[in-house]
Amino acid sequence: MNNKNLKMIPIYVMGKKFEVPEELTILKALEFSGFKITRGCGCRGGVCGACATVYRRKDDYRIIAGLACQTVVEPDMNLVQLPYISARRSSYAIPEIDPESLDIVKTYPELMRCMGCNTCTKSCPVNISVMNYVSAAVRGDLKHVVDLSIECVMCGMCAARCPAELSPYNIALFVRRLYGAHKLPRSPQLEKRVSDIASGVYNREIAELKKTDNKKLQGIFNELQAKKGASV
Repeated sequence: MNNKNLKMIPIYVMGKKFEVPEELTILKALEFSGFKITRGCGCRGGVCGACATVYRRKDDYRIIAGLACQTVVEPDMNLVQLPYISARRSSYAIPEIDPESLDIVKTYPELMRCMGCNTCTKSCPVNISVMNYVSAAVRGDLKHVVDLSIECVMCGMCAARCPAELSPYNIALFVRRLYGAHKLPRSPQLEKRVSDIASGVYNREIAELKKTDNKKLQGIFNELQAKKGASV
């Protein structure tokens, strides 16, 4: 890359100054600066939550959270990545839990320590209403927890910033698993397809696919992708 044709801006990574091209994401700026990223990179598409990053802007006291693969660098930003955040997760067996008599607070008693400060929501890089789904969990409103937390990328920033030391994203994951196993209506199309597979309707097609080479499989996949959404 020819730096002479690029507008360079200063950033600070763990206190050390680097000059990087503007308009890069934090992740690309780190790689441009010579960092070999083997952890905290993941999907690079804002889905996996592996690249949680905190930073401050110049002359701004506030700590800002973002995903390194989505957040664009700014002049004089001071950043550090958090590739892993320690958070408590309760042990449970979803098939053995009766959702009708469930008391979520028994599984996660720290829920009652929530102060309603909204720090979790302010820390979320994908703008989820974390405090609201925590409140819904306290009330036992499973569906509301699912609806509010379904886009969580499990980055852990809410747990890192919570002054009451909750792990909101693990609490939401517990509720979504429970709701999906016991409360979510089953798709009739899916039930039929599973039944067809179990009864051997697709045995011949599956056997043929197992014998197909990778190049042909890629062609079949590309054809299916091209037809996605088209009426049959």
